Amino acid sequence: MDTDKTAGNRKGRPNYPADFKRRLAIEACAPGISVSKLAQQNGINANMLFKWRRELRTGLFEPVVPALLPVLVKPAMRRSPSLPPVEPSSMIEIIIGDAVVRLHAGIDAALLQLVLQSLRP
Repeated sequence: MDTDKTAGNRKGRPNYPADFKRRLAIEACAPGISVSKLAQQNGINANMLFKWRRELRTGLFEPVVPALLPVLVKPAMRRSPSLPPVEPSSMIEIIIGDAVVRLHAGIDAALLQLVLQSLRP
């Protein structure tokens, strides 16, 4: 076995590194592979490998990669001379599908991350 497992939170339950789980789950998805034999060769329970394979298929082993979104900068609208001048605000507007997110100066980064993640498809 070529993995560095660490002790888990309960006796007899090791924690395997994510790359080890991912590698074995990918191998288990290959056509004609015996999941039971692959598990035995790596010293793990076959049920665990079946679970890792399910998790791989549902995308749980995929690395989280932030997506870059296109940005459209609109020119400032001109006001008629009769209206008082408007001071520029420090606001950013993000449109994702049907959702509009307006960000003002001083927004909490953790809150912004939570909002943007909830808007992901």
